[in-house]
Amino acid sequence: MRSNQFLLTLILTTQFIYTPAYNILGVFPHLGKSHFDVFLPLMKTLAQKGHNVTVISHFPLSQTIPNYKDIDLGGRSMAFVDSVNLQEEDPNSKLNKVNNVWMLSYSGNLSCEVGLSSQNLQTFLKTEQNFDLMIIEFFNTDCFLSLAHKVKAPIIGLSSCTLMPWNSQRFANPTHTAYIPNNNMDYTDHMSFFERLENTVVTLYHELFYEYVVIRRDEGIVRKYMGKEASHKLGQFIHNCSLLLVNSHFTLNLPRPLVPNVVEVGGIHIGGASSLPKNLEKWVNGSSEGVIYFSLGSMIKGNTFPKEQRDAFLKAFARLPYRVLWKWENETMEGKPDNVMVQKWMPQLDILCHPNVKAFISHGGLLGTTEAVHCGVPTIVMPQFGDQHTNARALEASGGGVILQLNEATEEKVYKALKKVLSPGFRQKAKELSERFRDRPLPPLETAIYWVEYVARHKGAPHMRTAAVNMPFYKYYLIDVISFLLLVISTLTYLTYIVIRLIVRTVLKSSSSAKVKTS
Repeated sequence: MRSNQFLLTLILTTQFIYTPAYNILGVFPHLGKSHFDVFLPLMKTLAQKGHNVTVISHFPLSQTIPNYKDIDLGGRSMAFVDSVNLQEEDPNSKLNKVNNVWMLSYSGNLSCEVGLSSQNLQTFLKTEQNFDLMIIEFFNTDCFLSLAHKVKAPIIGLSSCTLMPWNSQRFANPTHTAYIPNNNMDYTDHMSFFERLENTVVTLYHELFYEYVVIRRDEGIVRKYMGKEASHKLGQFIHNCSLLLVNSHFTLNLPRPLVPNVVEVGGIHIGGASSLPKNLEKWVNGSSEGVIYFSLGSMIKGNTFPKEQRDAFLKAFARLPYRVLWKWENETMEGKPDNVMVQKWMPQLDILCHPNVKAFISHGGLLGTTEAVHCGVPTIVMPQFGDQHTNARALEASGGGVILQLNEATEEKVYKALKKVLSPGFRQKAKELSERFRDRPLPPLETAIYWVEYVARHKGAPHMRTAAVNMPFYKYYLIDVISFLLLVISTLTYLTYIVIRLIVRTVLKSSSSAKVKTS
């Protein structure tokens, strides 16, 4: 009996562990390295699990690993790093938020031209290879979906940010603008009438712009480098994707409905925190009260920080018993107090998860915001562009941070914001948010691995796609049904009116006849 139980357990365990090795193509043409950093752990882990992984990107690995092959697109010199000048940005401009889609169109056009013209890519496309899956970033480079014409494998999309309106549209995922804010707007899921009006108009504008401007541009670029047939099929590839993995989570990025083949994996890039370099470890541990970490990410030039606001921060820091680590591109900073340390690069996750780090000052980039929530560190957010405004509002609504507009920062406002996030009550809220964020059936990376292998096992998993993907506009929004009901109601109303009028006329006629007879 025991031997039978052991044999059954062994068989079940073996079946659970065994996964066939798949040939997987990863396509990451965006020139922003922070985007690639989101997906790199997934691709490396797939390779470590024994799958044969080929990655097309601008960022090849510095050290090779087994089962992982790079196709270098060669655009690192154009990568979006230190490209934002704070003195030229107007973070509160409504026009900038609405027209951010134009900036995405420009950067996507650049990525498409640089990537598809790459000699390495063209050489790769001439080789005969079979792939079981194609994993590709869904952001602003749909031109690369034309590779599906060559690869002929199920497509899995990856979104480095929360769901863009056009990505929701292609999966027929509900985007109800009454409570789902556009990525580029400064709103939460509780909006006034005029905010809902603006959110609806901007979302519709972005969807139409992407469909009729960006996609048409992509078709032209594909025709140039991949041929007419691939160009004609681009729309088919866009609307025939098997799965979308989204770098978001409802505990932080606000709850919303998702169709079965749209899966949240917020925090997918977060691994285990490591010990700090010796100089940072000594500085952090040497503070009896704790440390504040200040970083505006990789795209913002720290040396463009307005002097007036920089002085306001330095004066506020000098009033606090905490030490400050400030990621600053210059090794020196005029007027820096003794409790502030500046350095060009710092290991952000390792710092945020250090037990002596008490607060984070950030621009609201999704990766840093997610890491702060993961580590349970309260944040002061100074959003500048793109989805940073939505990230900031979502974090504030979730209890993990406060918003401080950089152009309004004074010594007193900075000091009060720091005192607020450093208070025991606020820090406790940040810890509770971290617990909710971490509380999942599987860690985000394992969740992503499971669904990637699921799609491969089930040959694209077409059973996960809703029928709405192929519905025409009028049918999806029930315009025909509503029109029919309005027609029926109008007809019944008109008939009721005719009947009532006939009855009234008959009654009045009878009454008149009776009066005549009486007379």
